[in-house]
Amino acid sequence: MEEIIVSKDELIELFEIEKIKDTGKGWYMDSNFVNIIALHEIEPKFLQNIANAKFYKIVKK
Repeated sequence: MEEIIVSKDELIELFEIEKIKDTGKGWYMDSNFVNIIALHEIEPKFLQNIANAKFYKIVKK
């Protein structure tokens, strides 16, 4: 699995259609556990809410 970048709306849709599943042990997609990394446009020290990014990177663990 290659890393992919998705918008916040696309990420929500992936969970809704169960392309990404929360197993309780981690997020599971395409036969792999994955990490979801928020991509912010501003310096992390200025962030109010780390879950409120415009884009997210999904990478295989």
